[in-house]
Amino acid sequence: MAGVDTALNLRELRERLLSCPVECLFHHFCETVIRPTFDDPEFRNDFAVWAARDLQDRVLAERLGIINPYDYTDLEELRQLAVEVIDDRLSEVPYIPWVKMGNDFRFMRAVTVVFDTGLKLDSPDDFVTALSDLSLGSIYYHYVEARRRTDNHTDDFTAWLSEFGKTSEGLIEALAGIDFYFISLKDLRTQLVRATAPFRKETILG
Repeated sequence: MAGVDTALNLRELRERLLSCPVECLFHHFCETVIRPTFDDPEFRNDFAVWAARDLQDRVLAERLGIINPYDYTDLEELRQLAVEVIDDRLSEVPYIPWVKMGNDFRFMRAVTVVFDTGLKLDSPDDFVTALSDLSLGSIYYHYVEARRRTDNHTDDFTAWLSEFGKTSEGLIEALAGIDFYFISLKDLRTQLVRATAPFRKETILG
């Protein structure tokens, strides 16, 4: 738990959003993809899921659900956008939506634990070959989560490939062309493998 009071209605959710730690925003907007199960795969963040399932407000859920947190380099901007979406909805509804007791929104934050998998790559060819066998956790950490961790807001693969100069420009462009946020990690890995397939050494030689 993040030390923030739970929210039983939409106005309380707004108030909590204004004061919750940024780690809560990251957890509820970004980390849903790494959970073993996800309550509603139609929506990619917890706020949208709660609006749809517990508040029974489909309009609000869709508005919150289309927010891509990776479009914002500053989580405070993301916070302000979420609050604005809720403000707009509050101005439209005739009463403040409430949830049943026990269905309150509980603000959480998570700690990321990172460990060495033992896999080391020495060249872009190694990267292309190894992609299909990378764990979903590795895909998340190096391709998704890295955008919040690195100074230039890019993925670890791209940063590493850039060290090889022009020989890896095609690969970098292929990685940049993937819209990752609204798909599952399994589908993301599939798209990464597909996008980099033309750069497989056997493909080029063939």
